[in-house]
Amino acid sequence: MLGRISLRYKIPINLSLAILLTAIVIGTVLIWRSYEEVRNDLFRSSVELGTVLSRTLVAPLKHDDVWQAYQILRSAGFRIYIVLDEQRRIFISNDPTQYPMLSELRTLGPEYSALQAKIENHASLTPFLHERAKDERLYVVIPVIDDGIQIANVIIGYPRTIYWPHLLNIAERVGLTSLIVMLFLIPIGWWVGNRTVDPLVQLSQVMSRVGSEQLEDINYKPLNRDDEIGQLGRSFDAMIGELKEKQNLEGQVIVSERLAAIGRLAAGIAHEINNPLGGMMNAINTYRRFGRSDRETESTMFLLERGLKQIHETVSALLVEARQESHDLTPEDIEDVRLLVQSDAQKKGLQLVWNNKLDRPLSLPSTPVRQVLMNLSLNAVQAAEQAGQVTLSVARIDGLLEIRVSNDGATVSNEEIGHLFEPFVHNRPGGTGLGLWITYQIVQQFGGDIFVHSEHGTTSFMVHLPLELAA
Repeated sequence: MLGRISLRYKIPINLSLAILLTAIVIGTVLIWRSYEEVRNDLFRSSVELGTVLSRTLVAPLKHDDVWQAYQILRSAGFRIYIVLDEQRRIFISNDPTQYPMLSELRTLGPEYSALQAKIENHASLTPFLHERAKDERLYVVIPVIDDGIQIANVIIGYPRTIYWPHLLNIAERVGLTSLIVMLFLIPIGWWVGNRTVDPLVQLSQVMSRVGSEQLEDINYKPLNRDDEIGQLGRSFDAMIGELKEKQNLEGQVIVSERLAAIGRLAAGIAHEINNPLGGMMNAINTYRRFGRSDRETESTMFLLERGLKQIHETVSALLVEARQESHDLTPEDIEDVRLLVQSDAQKKGLQLVWNNKLDRPLSLPSTPVRQVLMNLSLNAVQAAEQAGQVTLSVARIDGLLEIRVSNDGATVSNEEIGHLFEPFVHNRPGGTGLGLWITYQIVQQFGGDIFVHSEHGTTSFMVHLPLELAA
């Protein structure tokens, strides 16, 4: 049952219980200490009183003057006075009816029998206190000394309830003080407990979302502290980062495998179409050279030839090859693409931000790289909002050619991103869906990578192409 209680409540409750237990223990110790002090005070006062009595009783004891001894003891109040002679028999008491003269204490009951045994076993001439939990009274025994010789014992008895008024007063004061302290400490303990456990509760809530929500939606900022909670938070944050990276890599692998399969299928279909397509084009040329044709037949042949050429162009687009015979990529090649894209950007009133950071030729064939730049730039121009902005950056970074193209406009969903590089997939009127397909094929043939990120109305494409610096 307790295992189901949240730490948000369990730790403050435990702190409160610890404070309560501490208050009880301290209160008990204080009451016990007060009891010891009262007991010691009672013993000291009894010894002082007994010493005074023992001095006044020496003469009556020597002269066997019972009446004089009784006169000395009769104003006892709630106390009981008993004087034992040398034979440890009752010489006189302030209550002769209950304690008859010349009787022994052990004949008066178990309580007095234990007192008698304690007196007989006490060899020292010092006063002592006799107290047992089951007795009705406690007793202070003071020897009567004359010329260094013990001639009698004075017993002063007190009811055990003599402690209670003082102890109750102490208990009330301790209880009130403990209550005030607890009323002050328990809210502080509750606040401290909640403050301590809040990071763990937040971390637990975030961890419970793993597996049920997308990792991109889970954001956790670890606390900047070096204790176990801070270390746990940083470990969890690192784990989420690794999971996100693993998920992204798995997604890229899946997309790459799907696109590669589509590419192989498209290439195979394109080759199969090209063979009969070439035969049909040759048949049309042969007919035009040797056949007889009228106007209607020529018109029909023209339409047929135009349709076959369109099919040929489409099929040729599916057979992308990054041929290496073109010259090395130069900064001027990048600027040429800018001039080609500038016209379309101006038609939509776009701001074209062009950052060409190349300062020397690179060992990459210029034609396919320019094709990648052209496709991504035109795609960004077509997707950007009217009077929006398109940004392109080309730079050499750590042995890679990095191309970044971004535009404002509608955000592309993760599901749409997964199909962007498939052939004949497009989201604009008049598009063929082959531009990004060709771009992907070229990047793959160079052994590079292409990434897409779209959020908050901005879509960015990033391409990495491995290169060797030109000599």
